[in-house]
Amino acid sequence: MKSKSCFIFFGILVFLMSSNTSAQNLGEILQRKTIAIKGKINYLPIYKKNIFISTNPPEEVEHVSVNKELDVNWDNKNFNPYTKELSFPVPISFTDTNFASPVQGKMVVTSRYGLRRGRPHRGIDIDLQVGDSVKTILGGKIRYAGYTRGYGKTVIVRHYNGLETVYAHLSKLLVETNQEVEKGEIIGKGGVSGNARGSHLHLEVKYHGKSIHPEYLFDFSDSTKVRSELVYVTPKWTTPRLHRSHRKSKIVLHQTEDDIDPLEMKKKEVYTVRKGDTLSRIANKYGLAVSQICKLNAIKKNSVLKIGQQIIIN
Repeated sequence: MKSKSCFIFFGILVFLMSSNTSAQNLGEILQRKTIAIKGKINYLPIYKKNIFISTNPPEEVEHVSVNKELDVNWDNKNFNPYTKELSFPVPISFTDTNFASPVQGKMVVTSRYGLRRGRPHRGIDIDLQVGDSVKTILGGKIRYAGYTRGYGKTVIVRHYNGLETVYAHLSKLLVETNQEVEKGEIIGKGGVSGNARGSHLHLEVKYHGKSIHPEYLFDFSDSTKVRSELVYVTPKWTTPRLHRSHRKSKIVLHQTEDDIDPLEMKKKEVYTVRKGDTLSRIANKYGLAVSQICKLNAIKKNSVLKIGQQIIIN
């Protein structure tokens, strides 16, 4: 019993000595508590409690890394704050396996991503009635909420993977900039504001300002599936002129860089129409047949060209 008491006494002394030697590292001593051991007086130091709080917990580090994409070029005033060109292929990752339908009831796509009446249509149109609720398809933060020429009343949601979704032609905005929203949360009411022919939702998907074919990433059927946890985006899926708004594009996913056809990485050549240009003149300039240009651009031989219009020539 005596040996056990000696052992305990020795242990307490070691603790006290170590406490005293590390006092300078622990922080300010608030007081010393007096204790008696075997008739000897000892003083136990008491330190501030907050010195033991970690300043860099693991969960905080993870939170910061997840939100890096959320804060890039954050701008509440400009529709598109990005100025740098994208480097392809672009990897897009998702944590959700499904997205929320942006409209009430069944999604009916009335116009797709692609060339429409000789001009690029950079999103998809989904049927709705004026006053119907419009919801964000994924969770995120409101980067822009306001009126934009052509788009009308518009909400742009920045998502945690860097994607942005654009909801245009609204009749009413129900969110404010910098507000966080959950997947499926109502952000506005459907309408016909801006350059809209009849009530519909114009939905765009963008990454760093570049439009991406929405149906390449999302299945707009009843399944509402996100197509893959990881998708590589090539120029083919960011160029409306390579698709047609009146028909569904054949979706071939790239889930690894090895899946990518080198031809998809080739930059397309376009010619910008100037005053006095005709299809024949453009065809002669590049050694092409008029029929080739018409096929590449989904136009007719008697189509009227507009100044500033872009024509694919390869």
